[in-house]
Amino acid sequence: MRQLKLIWDFRGPAGQKTAEHHLIHLKEYITINKLDITITGVETISDMHSIAYLVVNEADMKPVRNSLKPHRGQVYQEL
Repeated sequence: MRQLKLIWDFRGPAGQKTAEHHLIHLKEYITINKLDITITGVETISDMHSIAYLVVNEADMKPVRNSLKPHRGQVYQEL
């Protein structure tokens, strides 16, 4: 089953802290809605760009996307 990485971008000098705070809310959403989502995180792209993300099965993506309104998404590939 294909997995999708839903991504929220945060830019500027406070981008890293904002992404970390956003991740708290993503985890709360997962808990409240009893979702089977275990891959979440924050990545620093540069000193002025960070992202918060979660990985969802493609079949479960639409309600999560519609509710949380990510900025973008991509196919998730484990490294």
